[in-house]
Parts: sequence; structure tokens; C-alpha cells
Amino acid sequence: MALDLTEPPLAPVTVGYDVERIRRDFPILQRRVGDWPLVYLDSANTSQKPVQVVKALEEHYLEHNANVARAMHTLGAEATEAFEGGRTKVADFIGAAGPQEIVFTKNATEALNLVAHSLGGRLSAGDEIVISVLEHHSNIVPWQLLAQRTGAVLRWFDITPDGRLDLEAAAAHHLINERTRIVSVAWVSNVLGTVNPISEIAAMAHRVGAHVVVDGSQGVPQLPTDVAALGADLMAFTGHKMLGPTGIGVLWGRYELLDTLPPFLGGGEMIEVVRLSGSTFAPPPRRFEAGTPPIAQAVGLGAAIDYLDGVGMANVAAHEQRITAYALSRLSAIDGVGILGPTKAVDRGGAISFTLATADGLEVHPHDVMQLLDSHGIAVRGGHHCARPLHDRLGIGASSRASGYLYTTLAEIDALADGLSYVRDFFGGKR
Repeated sequence: MALDLTEPPLAPVTVGYDVERIRRDFPILQRRVGDWPLVYLDSANTSQKPVQVVKALEEHYLEHNANVARAMHTLGAEATEAFEGGRTKVADFIGAAGPQEIVFTKNATEALNLVAHSLGGRLSAGDEIVISVLEHHSNIVPWQLLAQRTGAVLRWFDITPDGRLDLEAAAAHHLINERTRIVSVAWVSNVLGTVNPISEIAAMAHRVGAHVVVDGSQGVPQLPTDVAALGADLMAFTGHKMLGPTGIGVLWGRYELLDTLPPFLGGGEMIEVVRLSGSTFAPPPRRFEAGTPPIAQAVGLGAAIDYLDGVGMANVAAHEQRITAYALSRLSAIDGVGILGPTKAVDRGGAISFTLATADGLEVHPHDVMQLLDSHGIAVRGGHHCARPLHDRLGIGASSRASGYLYTTLAEIDALADGLSYVRDFFGGKR
């Protein structure tokens, strides 16, 4: 379907919450997959983009395209202003002390690797890094690599039977102790939907002098965010899960901490003076933004934040909770569906992972679930969702995952429930 960019985009709602009104800003949601209307339930993977964001990208490239902080001409000044304007919008959106605390990266994965590299220079053999069993691979592998480089020890929060971090067991086993230097956990699980008690974990870590890193990739798009209230020292998240373009991530850090960290990459713009005998480095955030940054992507992320602010993040969170509660109720009522993680929409995000079995107990592989649902226009994800250690902990190889967002309707949840009943009966021989 061609997107007509000659028409002015619809304005986001500012009063109340009208999901059908919001959906009109997302032309892709009107398309069909074969004979079926698209039911997009893969927003934890990547969100769809409103026309406002696409228009902002188009306008930037067609009218203001230039490199930033280098070109001393009108286009260069306009590009720099737009790019830094995106930084200011991000800072305001998450309650940062100012734009100087916002580092742009290409995604959350790069942001977490930046932290592991730059903060990791302070670790020695025998120091401890604490993560959790429910982390995305992007919040596991960088810490494994750091432990290998430094001789540090990697330790894990386990989970309770209902899929929440087991803080009691962690306290009993002194998981966070005087040897702990870094604690890095997800705010919201991309598999179980669990909302982790970051402020409580941060208090535990700070009592022993450890730094707290948060993977906010699922939390920032869904929940009102105040980094000061969270108690974190550093937080990573990504633009493409919050209506923004791909190719841009964010690292937020307390400025007094960022100012003590060494650079991650070397090159243009992250320096003060370069001589053959050595170089000195710029203050944050430029110290961590070597080379040409994601300029248009920052503009697009700023437009996404404008959209989310227009809807209101409290409204987004309330809608997310409503559709999640409805989905948990509908899916739990289907014979053969097993919900992973919390079964009530309390301290829970919108990602719902599940298994499916036929009436005679045959487990339907998530890839088959995904493919058959797709034949009915329903987009979900199947696999281990970049969280294989969690699936190993749960004793399963993979799962299916449905995830809505601010544009998801109750009717789409009904379509998912009906589709899962069809898949179960199809593989159970009832065709």
C-alpha cells in the first residue's frame, strides 16, 4: 500500500483515549495480509510508526539535510538544531537533568556494550557483576565478555514460579554484596512482561557502592519514566520500540558518572584535540558519539516523543494494562494455552509469551503457531525472543509471544484468541 505523504498527518489525541482515532495515524494497520485484516501483535519486537514520524523524517531529508556540528552554513545549523532538539526531547521525556545526560547510539545493544566497555575498566578479578535470568541477550553477552576480559564473576537473580525476580533468595544468598560492582537488569521483561522493582534493587546495590544499569527497552515505551525515581545510574533504551525509527538508541547516565567514563569508540567529534602524540576527549555526551551520529533518526525519535506526549504516557500505560488484562483473561481460558510469567496485569508489561498444546497433549512448535496465525493475518513472534537462558530456566525450548501497544484493540485480542483455537484444532486433527 502506497503512503500518501502529500496529505497533512492527523494530530494525536490530547484528551481522553480513542484507540480508533489513534489507529488512523498508522496507515500500515489498515492493510490486509492476503484475505485477512492485519492484526499486529509484535510491538515488543518493533512498534509501528505514525505518519507524524514518517513526515518528520521526510521533511528533514528533503529540506534540512546536512551533517551536524561541522558545517557552518544554514543547512548545517538547521540540522544541528534539529538533532540537538531530539536530544532535549529525550531528556525531558525521561526526566533527565538535561540533554548533556543523553548519549545517542544506534540501538540499546550498542548502549549496553558502551557501558560494559567504559564502566568495565574499573573491574578487577574477583569483582562481581549481577544480572538476572530473564535478561535479553543484549544485557547478558556484554557482561559475559567483560567478565572474560577482567576475571570478574557473573552472578544471577533467579525467578519465582510466577516469573518475578526472587529478591528473597537473592538476599538470603547475599547476591548483592561488598564484591558487587555492577548490577544490570531489565525494567520490563521482553518475555514474561514482568515489571522489575528497579528502585528496590538500586537501593540494595547502592548500599554496597555498586553501579546500577537498567535495560529500559520495554519499559520506556510503555510506562511514564522518571530516571531519578527509578534510582538507576545508567539506562539504555531504543527508539524503534516507541514509535521511532530504527537505527537509534539512547544511553542515559548521571552526568557526574558519565564524566568519569572513558570513550567507547574513537574518531571525529568525540575529541577535544588530536595530536600524533595523543588525544584529549570531549565532555559527555559527545565523548561517546564518535563519527556522524544518527541525525535523521534523532529527529524521528523526537517526533515519536511528541506523539507519545500528545497521547500522554499515563494514557498509554492505562491502555496497555487494559488490553494486557483482557488478553491474559482470553488466553487463559483457551484449553492448551500455558501463560509464561504473571497471569494478572499487575506490575506487568504488555508482552505475553505462551505455549500451545493440542487436546491430546501434543506441543505445537511456536514457529508453527506463528506461521499458521500469519496465514490469518495475525502477526506474533515465535522463538526464544533473544532470551534463551530464561527459556532454559523454564524448561522449554521456545515460546510464542503476542505484544500490543497504544494502537491495539480488544477486537484484535479476540482475533488472536480465535486464531489460537484454530491453530490448536488444526494440529489436533480438527480441521
